[in-house]
Amino acid sequence: MQPSRPLCLSLLASLAVLVPLTPLVATAPASAAASAAPTVTNPGFEQGATGWNFTSGTGIATNAPHGGTKLAYLDGGTGKKVSQTLTATGDGLYDFSAWVATGGTGGKFVARVNGTAVRTVALPSRNAYAKYTLPHVTLKNGDTLELAFESGNSWVNVDDVAATVAVPPPVDVANPDFEQGTTSWNFTSGTGIATNAPHGGTKLAYLDGGTGKKVSQTLTTTGDGLYDFSAWIATGGTGGKFVARVNGTVAGSVDLPSRSSYARYTVSRVSVKNGDTLELAFESGSGWINVDDLMVSPGAPVDPVVTSSDPKVVAMFDWAKRKANSWVQLPGAVGPLNIDENNRSGTGVGVYAPSYWAGYAHRSASYTRDLAHQVAGASVIGLHAENKSMLRAYAGSATAEHKYYPVWALNFDNQTYLKTDYISPTFFVREVPAAFELVEKANAAYRWSGDSAYVNDPEFWNYYKHATKEFIELHDAKKANGVAEGTGDGIFSGAVSYNETGEHHLIEAGDAIASQYQAFRAVAALATSKGDTALAAQFKQKADDLKTYYNDTWSGSGSGASMIRGYTREGGTLTGWGLENSWFVPMKQLIEPGSRAEAYLDFIDQQASGSGKPSNIEAISYLPDTFFAYDRNDTAWKWMKYVYDQRDVQHPVSKQGPNGDYPEVSYTLLSQTVEGLMGVQPDAPAKSLATGSRLPSGMGWLQVKDVKIGGNTFTLRHDGVTSSKLTNTAGSATYSWEARFPGNKSTIKVDGVPRTVKTKTINGKTYTYATVSVAPGQTATVTVS
Repeated sequence: MQPSRPLCLSLLASLAVLVPLTPLVATAPASAAASAAPTVTNPGFEQGATGWNFTSGTGIATNAPHGGTKLAYLDGGTGKKVSQTLTATGDGLYDFSAWVATGGTGGKFVARVNGTAVRTVALPSRNAYAKYTLPHVTLKNGDTLELAFESGNSWVNVDDVAATVAVPPPVDVANPDFEQGTTSWNFTSGTGIATNAPHGGTKLAYLDGGTGKKVSQTLTTTGDGLYDFSAWIATGGTGGKFVARVNGTVAGSVDLPSRSSYARYTVSRVSVKNGDTLELAFESGSGWINVDDLMVSPGAPVDPVVTSSDPKVVAMFDWAKRKANSWVQLPGAVGPLNIDENNRSGTGVGVYAPSYWAGYAHRSASYTRDLAHQVAGASVIGLHAENKSMLRAYAGSATAEHKYYPVWALNFDNQTYLKTDYISPTFFVREVPAAFELVEKANAAYRWSGDSAYVNDPEFWNYYKHATKEFIELHDAKKANGVAEGTGDGIFSGAVSYNETGEHHLIEAGDAIASQYQAFRAVAALATSKGDTALAAQFKQKADDLKTYYNDTWSGSGSGASMIRGYTREGGTLTGWGLENSWFVPMKQLIEPGSRAEAYLDFIDQQASGSGKPSNIEAISYLPDTFFAYDRNDTAWKWMKYVYDQRDVQHPVSKQGPNGDYPEVSYTLLSQTVEGLMGVQPDAPAKSLATGSRLPSGMGWLQVKDVKIGGNTFTLRHDGVTSSKLTNTAGSATYSWEARFPGNKSTIKVDGVPRTVKTKTINGKTYTYATVSVAPGQTATVTVS
């Protein structure tokens, strides 16, 4: 019998899982062979009304088809429906999709089996066509299936309906959120299903205290792979375990601490082969255990390893890479859409695309701001497919209808706008810095991956052009100076700063102008890679001009606390501490190096260390990047350690869990180790990389093994700031390595052989450097004195 347990646990909103939160049809076993997909009659409406049922207020039109010459339409208002009824001729699991455009909200795309709605997608307000999918609909021979499009508060256009055989992922955990009760799980005595304190939805699994109790699921895998298994767990004592067994042998386990509030635990990098028996088990300890919302992630493609004279950075990096990968969605998994703290059941389900969590863990979405800050860390562990899929989806959302703003949040299908942040094309959350950061981060993803899509795919290139031209022109009215503005009326009308807490009605802000500067630089770099030297020169000049304007005019003549960080819509200026609109300026290297920059960095560190410290850890996660940008290595390392040490502290948003379960924390610690401490600057398209030790005082040496840039894998070691060693461990390409060292040194040697001393100035700092070709299998060592 379930004992009493704390009723003060946070009732967290549901998380993305592998099946819908309240499915009405059980998912077919992954091994089940589906018959051919049902045939949809007249799927493109090219035969008019043939095969379809139309109520009053619906019909066939020719004015705006998605494909061909015709489409179906529904007028606005309740009670209108276009539908088709089919009879299944075999057993199987199927996906049904359609291209839909809408003039308002409230419409639905529904699948009903034998009269019961089993899958529903709520249609947003979106004038442009988008593909919506009803995934993994289970049919038995003879079942009646109705596919229906139902009206909302405005017109709905429908075209190109399709049916395909669904392919579940190789590891398909059934009922991962326990919303179907005990279905697919095994419960010993002293365990069961409860409703008093779920993490998400309405149910959870529990284990009473004492030995020998277990909740487990056993499944057969249908492919080879490496996977992470995560679950939200709360405990009343120690001794419990979360275990994965493959063919009866423990493949990984986590010892559960005593923590009465939910936190996320992961069994990492479990290897399975097709046909293996996989058991996922939660085993009892000295106190009660509550379990909810199991998630499967594909193992990270890259598994870099850090070693160092400082054990702190080793533990930090190992924790961060495991935690970061636990947020990666399994492509092809079916999960809920539009989950948030006020909508615990969402608005249906979708097929998840390559993506990862970037934002609150109690919402079924990624966010532009978080994604921008996580791209580099994701690149460190090889999440190139996820970066490209997510960045491209946001690029595609920046339409003329949206005045070239990308949407603020996308569900994990990388298609559906998160409902809580998107009401209509004219009323959705949007912030100016994000439009520019996505350009900068697409370039960063290109440098890590070498994927030519970033320069050849029109979806990306159109975004770069619109973000750095039309977007600025459309949002430069009140203070016409070539700097993009917000409205000063809040996040749903276009905020100019990531700092949403300020009471001032800002129209220009430090974080926006700094992000615009880096977007210009990114377009210059992308244009160079594309071979467009004229465009590259144009945008390099635009970046240089903007930096001059900022330093000579925009920021005023003050220093530190007196430097201007924003302009109000009433024409006033703001100085002092502005959180993001303060620290983004040096982080993006917009402020000229020198005494003014150093004073501003001192001011930022002073404020963040005192009464101005942000309450949310994700804001503090920017500070290491800020100080690394000006080689303030000891300060950057101080803030890295602070962020890591706060990982078990409860986040101020109770539904989020501990700080360490905010995804931005782990991803930024990865990039801050490799790009920050190690100073790695990848350029996979050019088959090159630059490095420069930023080891803080007291850290004797640091090495990262198996870091991948493009198609090659490297091991890099720094001994202090005077010796660097690079090994090209795998891959077919020879890379050019620029080994940099701070200061103007008298000697430089490559593999013990003296070279002519060369220096360069980067952001106001002098570096001594040597350029070395490192072929596959070779090691080069560069030293200075």
